[in-house]
Amino acid sequence: MNNRATSKNRIEWGFMLTLLVIITLAFAFIVEPFFGAIVWAVVVAVLFRPVYDRLLGLLPGRTNLATVITLVLILLLVIVPAILLGFAMVQEATGIYQRIQSGEIDFNAVFKGFEKSLPHWMQVQLSAYGYGDIASIRAEVEQYVSGILEFLLGQLLSVGQGAFQFLLGLGVMLYLTFFLLRDGPALIDRIGDMIPLKESKRHILMERFLAVIRATIKGSLVIAVIQGTLGGLVFWALDIRGALLWGVVMGVSSLIPAIGTGFVWVPVALYLFVTGDVTEGIILSLCGVFVISMVDNVVRPILVGRDTRMPDYVVLITTLGGLQLFGINGIIIGPLVAALFIASWSIFSDMHKVHEPEKVSD
Repeated sequence: MNNRATSKNRIEWGFMLTLLVIITLAFAFIVEPFFGAIVWAVVVAVLFRPVYDRLLGLLPGRTNLATVITLVLILLLVIVPAILLGFAMVQEATGIYQRIQSGEIDFNAVFKGFEKSLPHWMQVQLSAYGYGDIASIRAEVEQYVSGILEFLLGQLLSVGQGAFQFLLGLGVMLYLTFFLLRDGPALIDRIGDMIPLKESKRHILMERFLAVIRATIKGSLVIAVIQGTLGGLVFWALDIRGALLWGVVMGVSSLIPAIGTGFVWVPVALYLFVTGDVTEGIILSLCGVFVISMVDNVVRPILVGRDTRMPDYVVLITTLGGLQLFGINGIIIGPLVAALFIASWSIFSDMHKVHEPEKVSD
């Protein structure tokens, strides 16, 4: 009798688990078109949670009003500036791309000047390493810069061409953000109840997840905004064309370790030196090293501390992988998945140590 009951129980559990997997996969398939909107809703909700809590303290019991005010602030401080920035970037990127195609930006003249400025021994060394043909290097650099601009224009114009899909995704993000802000703690408790762990371990799990997510978001987005803004201001002060565009590119490249903002300002500084603008080149180099690049070392420990910082090589690989799989959303999705991966295995390791039987000494 007991064996029959056990067999029936196993069948029920097997059926339930199978049904759960099928329904979960079906649900994931349905929400997949709005995956980016969901991710950004979570990101925005986590970033603006302290603002909501502060408003709720000023408006006790009026959760809906506090949430609406927070959404208005998100629109005014994030969404509207981002849309305006996107339009401005399209204009600047289009202008620079057209100047390259028309020959107004003459890479040939720049590289000829660069070749003439090199001492003879350096030209010999470049030839020895296979870089003696300056014309071929010029063609590669010109193609590389044009490729970057084409990619940026393609990403920005695709948003404009799919205006309805963009507005729909934006609406879903704001709608979901409303409930994540208002009902966030209740949702976390509900998710925690579904995790088959003791309450103490569930609490540790959720706290660790939230801590690492906050650290990842702050350490990525906030510092990217600061570095991009500083870089754009330096370019504007030096009267370098496309300062807004290059500031945004610096912000994005700052998310990628080992590349960082130097991906933009180093080539521009070299360009200034080669074209004879030595003073501007020196100023840009000094600002790049001691102002723009130092933000990460100074601001990141203040924002997130050092304990929750992921290794740079993990951030690099997951950011590039995220970009490959999810496009621009991958800048956040990649490191976020890595953060959850590290947190999960860290918690599992702690649990294993707790349950590991002590060795009996001889």
